[in-house]
Amino acid sequence: MTAKSFGRAVLAVAMAGTALLGLAGTAGASESAGYIGDNQPNDSTGVWCVQHLLNDVARANNRAEIDEDRIWGPKTKAQVQWFQAFVHVQPDGIVGPFTGDNLLYRGDAQYGGKHGACFPYIPSDSGLFE
Repeated sequence: MTAKSFGRAVLAVAMAGTALLGLAGTAGASESAGYIGDNQPNDSTGVWCVQHLLNDVARANNRAEIDEDRIWGPKTKAQVQWFQAFVHVQPDGIVGPFTGDNLLYRGDAQYGGKHGACFPYIPSDSGLFE
């Protein structure tokens, strides 16, 4: 099993567990997701989602991808900073609501967007979906 398919399997299990607890699908789920970056709690599923969505954008723009290893580190931070500059946001390397919204907006339909699997794990409230 590749690291990418393992990450997807883990995400699927996490999403199923959340649904069983009755926590999935709330309209404001992303508004309660924590920031992701240096000195943040960095939920491993949230980090994986950031890495995966960054790779979607990187592929579309002929940029090298990063490992989807669920670990916040210097390569993930550098890719976030590249993405922030790409979308004209101050490149601080922290995934907050505006960066998160931009990632979700540009990610693939399965994981990005308002109805994608990563929506509950990425901070988002800047209004790109309204």
